[in-house]
Amino acid sequence: MDFCDYFPIWDKLTKEEQEKLTACVSRRSVKKGTILHDGFGDCVGLLVIRTGQLRAYIFSPEGREVTLYRLFERDICLFSASCMMQNVQFEITIEAEKDSEVWVIPPNLYKQLVNESIAVSNYTNQLMASRFSEIMWLIEQIMWKSFDKRLASFLLEESLLDGTNVLQITHEKIANHMGTAREVVTRMLRYFQNEGMVRLTRGAVEITDSRKLEELRDA
Repeated sequence: MDFCDYFPIWDKLTKEEQEKLTACVSRRSVKKGTILHDGFGDCVGLLVIRTGQLRAYIFSPEGREVTLYRLFERDICLFSASCMMQNVQFEITIEAEKDSEVWVIPPNLYKQLVNESIAVSNYTNQLMASRFSEIMWLIEQIMWKSFDKRLASFLLEESLLDGTNVLQITHEKIANHMGTAREVVTRMLRYFQNEGMVRLTRGAVEITDSRKLEELRDA
């Protein structure tokens, strides 16, 4: 499928705008673990995900990571072109969580489209509002929800994304997603194991009772 099939407002663009995008957009294949965007000073352009999965995260002052949101097929990564947003500065890192293919829209071209096209401007504002809503939801979870509930939710989400109850993920990686220390994750996972909700092996967490995890998450 072509780029036009993945850009949500393609049909709202003029023929001239469509031709500009078609001429300038590039396609890129990236391996799992590749850093596509590294902080505010890095401005690679807008990323339109064709296949795969990306992760947006930030570092705490202590150097810990916390995942802000994930991006999947047909999603658009706006903050990878943060240089075009003069009043919004985020030190966000974008990483490929799986082997992925993305289209890259040059930031200067997209900024021009935002200035010239009401459709693109409105869509960009909607996209930014959606991302901020996700970030605000995360802040609320961190502030008001206990860690055991957050961890249960994370494990269930990972299981849904990967389509398996055996998660090939380390305690360190979970800690990076959740913005906490590995020791905190290990301690809680051992509690989950004692309660019969998971089974821990080297480099993996197997969900053995998803119903209990769901009850904990929703309690």
